[in-house]
Amino acid sequence: MAVLLSIGDFSRMTYLSVKALRHYHDLGLLVPAEVDPGTGYRLYEPGQVGTAQAIRRFRDLGMPLDEVGAVLAAPDVTARNELIAAHLRRVERQLERTQAAVSSLRLLLERQPQPIEVECRSVPAVPVLAIRDRISMDDSEQWWAEAFDRLHAAVGEHRAGPDGCLYHEEFFAEDIGDVLAYVPVRGNPAGRGAVEAVQLPAADLAVTLHRGPFGELDQTYSALGTYVAQREIGADGPIRETYLITTGDESRHRTEVCWPVASLTH
Repeated sequence: MAVLLSIGDFSRMTYLSVKALRHYHDLGLLVPAEVDPGTGYRLYEPGQVGTAQAIRRFRDLGMPLDEVGAVLAAPDVTARNELIAAHLRRVERQLERTQAAVSSLRLLLERQPQPIEVECRSVPAVPVLAIRDRISMDDSEQWWAEAFDRLHAAVGEHRAGPDGCLYHEEFFAEDIGDVLAYVPVRGNPAGRGAVEAVQLPAADLAVTLHRGPFGELDQTYSALGTYVAQREIGADGPIRETYLITTGDESRHRTEVCWPVASLTH
C-alpha cells in the first residue's frame, strides 16, 4: 500500500507552506498524488519531496513560476539543464548589476562633487544608420546591446563616427519613450529591416564627458543639467549620448552627454 502524506506533513518535510503547496497545485506545478473526493484534502507521496525541494530552490533563485513549470516539464535532462543554465546566467547578470550599484553608491557617499567641464557646440546634420523604437527604461540595456549589434553588422566600411543614442524627454519623464540608436556614415548605405538610413538633425548642445560605467551616468546628467539650468540656456529636444570608448572594463568607458541648449548663433 502506498504511503500518503497529509499536506501538513508534506509542508514540514519540504519547508513549503500549505498556502504555497495549494498555489502550486492550482498552477499544475506540484499536483498531489490524491485528493480526497469527500473532504478535498490533498495527499502527497514521499517521492514528490524531491520535486518540491527543487521548486523551493528555483524560487529562492528568483525563477518565475512559468519558468519553473517549463523546467519541470522539460522532455529530457539536456533541455532541463539548458533552461536552468539560462536562468543562472540571468541571476549572475543581476548580481553584477547589484554589485555595480553597491560600488556606485559607496562612491556617491564618499566622493565630493567635482566641477565639470562643459563645451557648447553647434553640430551639423549628419547621415546615420539608425534603429528607432519606443522602449522602457527597464528594457533599455538589452535593447541598446541588440540595436548596436544590428547596426554594427549593417554599417560595414561606411562608419564615419562613434555610436550614439537620442533619448527623448518622454523616456525619462514616463519611464517609456522614443529612443534612436545610430552610427554616423559616409556614402549612401541602404538600410534594411529595422535599420534605416536617416538624417540626424543639427543641434546646439552643451557637452560634457562622462568617465566610467553607464550605471553612473545619472551623476553626469545631474551636473550637466544643473549647469544648463543655472545659465538658463536649456532648450527642447532629445538628450544625446555619444559613446567614444566602450570596452569590457567599464571604468574605461568614455561617453559624451549632450544637453540641448538655445541657439548659439545669436
